[in-house]
Amino acid sequence: MFGRRGLGGSGDEARRKEALQRGVAGIELPPAQASAPPAANDAGPTAGALAPAAAPARPARSSKIQEAAALAHARVLERIDSEVASRLDRAQLAAELTGPVQEILAELKVQLNQREQRELVDLLLDDMLGLGPLEPLLADDSITDIMVNGPKQIFVEQRGKLVLTEAAFRDDAHVMSVAGRIVSQVGRRIDESTPLVDARLTDGSRVNIIIPPLALDGASISIRKFSKRGIDLDRMARQGNVSPEMATVLKIAARSRLNVLISGGTGSGKTTLLNAMSQMIAADERVVTIEDAAELQLQQPHVVRLETRPANLEGKGEITMRDLVKNALRMRPDRIILGEIRGAEAMDMLQAMNTGHDGSLGTLHANRPREALTRLENMVAMSGVNLPSKAVRTQIAAAVQMIVQISRMRDGVRRITSITEVVGMEGDVITTQELFAYRFEGEAADGRLKGRFESSGLRPAFTTRAEYYGLDRMLLEAVG
Repeated sequence: MFGRRGLGGSGDEARRKEALQRGVAGIELPPAQASAPPAANDAGPTAGALAPAAAPARPARSSKIQEAAALAHARVLERIDSEVASRLDRAQLAAELTGPVQEILAELKVQLNQREQRELVDLLLDDMLGLGPLEPLLADDSITDIMVNGPKQIFVEQRGKLVLTEAAFRDDAHVMSVAGRIVSQVGRRIDESTPLVDARLTDGSRVNIIIPPLALDGASISIRKFSKRGIDLDRMARQGNVSPEMATVLKIAARSRLNVLISGGTGSGKTTLLNAMSQMIAADERVVTIEDAAELQLQQPHVVRLETRPANLEGKGEITMRDLVKNALRMRPDRIILGEIRGAEAMDMLQAMNTGHDGSLGTLHANRPREALTRLENMVAMSGVNLPSKAVRTQIAAAVQMIVQISRMRDGVRRITSITEVVGMEGDVITTQELFAYRFEGEAADGRLKGRFESSGLRPAFTTRAEYYGLDRMLLEAVG
């Protein structure tokens, strides 16, 4: 080498309702979904775990190792047969590299002990097979986001806080090499003619890359890591992201096929919550997901995943979210799930929700439930359909039944701060009622915020719908 399924359609309505009640009352997944392995993909990232992880960060490699790698890298590449190397797995390639690396270190008169030599080989392998200095950060489960600002500045989000790491790239060319490797895996390119790309890693992590001339200080890479740990509403309740009663209401909402919008800011955990709620979708339903970068982790057996496509160099071939929503309506979906509603597709989504595609889920960026409704109205206007404001609001009120607001608070913990129902219209105004809210009460000595999840005590407007599924009594007990 060197030299150069879950709840099936049984037909028995009584047994089906009993199974639904058992699944929600125990706050557990249907049997087939519980045993299903996680999907290969946001959530999107996913969006990572919703509570700070306890595992410590993996220490960055020392500057001595990084300097040795910079000196040895080019010489190693000169001495390998890349075609043979491409057929070896990581362990085999590491064994093959050990001898030549020792020779190169001797030539360079660099002294490293055995442990440091092993670290050097690992670093070279990361460069050759992976994403260079990002590999240890990707392997650290306590890190949810990785932000590269040029070659010498790499930040991570760890336990809800931003931390500057010791990891670094050799130079701008090294960053561009890794960026090119990322986008090539999804059939895209990054260069001056296409300086802005959304992509994903093989494990489903979401990636945004922007390079000069748009990024003035060097290429910037933002990675929202894929969570290796499955998360559901049970776990969120145990972690304090939501109260057990709120988790029950969300499960009943999903089982009762409400159209639900999940609202929140960037990095608040919208996609993770969407994944958690989607686990209550029965296994006998056909689900179509539509995303800019696929990161949802649905476990149902009948899922069709659609992803947008940017225009090519000639400006042709773009497939937008709106195109995919229109196409999804021709695919006989039981539910449509939008990873993020951000533009003209809002109009088509509302029409779908109003024409029999109930149980649909989606996320959007907003800081409060009322603001989410306003943003939805503004996005409908982007579709070019000239409708009076009252007509648009009437459509929204008829289509959307619930808004779930989630927030990343200053202690780094994501919490569901509001569960709000859309009740109807009064004149020109959409009327809502808040079922649950998080009330801030102070700060503990360890910096963690103190507060409580509080029920309004109001009777949910969807009680009649829950009754159809045999879940009304459980719903009323949850809202107290």
